[in-house]
Amino acid sequence: MTASTTTSPRTAVLYRMVTDQHVCPWGLRARDLLRRRGYAVEDHLLTTREEIDVFKAAHGVATTPQAFIDGQPIGGYDDLRRHFGLRVRDPKALTYTPVIAVFAVAALTALATNYAATGQVFTAHALQWFIAFSMCALGMLKLRDIETFSTMFLGYDLLAQRWLPYARIYPFAEVGAGVLMIAGALTWLSAPVALFIGTVGAVSVFKAVYIDKRQLKCACVGGDSNVPLGFVSLTENLMMIAMAVWMLVM
Repeated sequence: MTASTTTSPRTAVLYRMVTDQHVCPWGLRARDLLRRRGYAVEDHLLTTREEIDVFKAAHGVATTPQAFIDGQPIGGYDDLRRHFGLRVRDPKALTYTPVIAVFAVAALTALATNYAATGQVFTAHALQWFIAFSMCALGMLKLRDIETFSTMFLGYDLLAQRWLPYARIYPFAEVGAGVLMIAGALTWLSAPVALFIGTVGAVSVFKAVYIDKRQLKCACVGGDSNVPLGFVSLTENLMMIAMAVWMLVM
């Protein structure tokens, strides 16, 4: 006769903020992480400012959520990730993720638009739409906070450093040229604009990165990004130049 044993899940205790005005997202993430790691969670909700302040004072902590495993304090969500050997995102770390996301969505949108218009997925027009959609998306991200963008842009753009209004004009020129390229209208305007801003951008990036050897952040997806200035930024400008030249000679 074989005896069967039942293993109960380990228990973790979690204190998190859930008030009428705010549900702490980090508390929800901490609870989900604990459950995915096989823990039964004793979920204690701190529902008033008084409860939150009393809890913080009693445990000598400055923030919630706070997790406890086997009676030992672990900490908040990031501390839980470290406890389980998981990577913790560094908000200051350089990353190409925003640019990759923009280009990937622009490419898929261009292919979908091309298929809807022509019944084919891959044509030369799809490439034109890809560049135009990318310009619109990147310009939109800059326009979210044009003040922050222009401040970062002034750090390396040669024309903007000599004529400050260009830093504010740039996103509008990028979006405007992109929209006209999508429409296939006013090529006499959109192509020269794209050629101009692309050329100035390419020269500025090349000088800052490859000649001056400066380590800067790129303002291509807005001034609050951690995208490094370099090859991707140069490629963005070279694509605009190539598209503009192609449109002018066609």
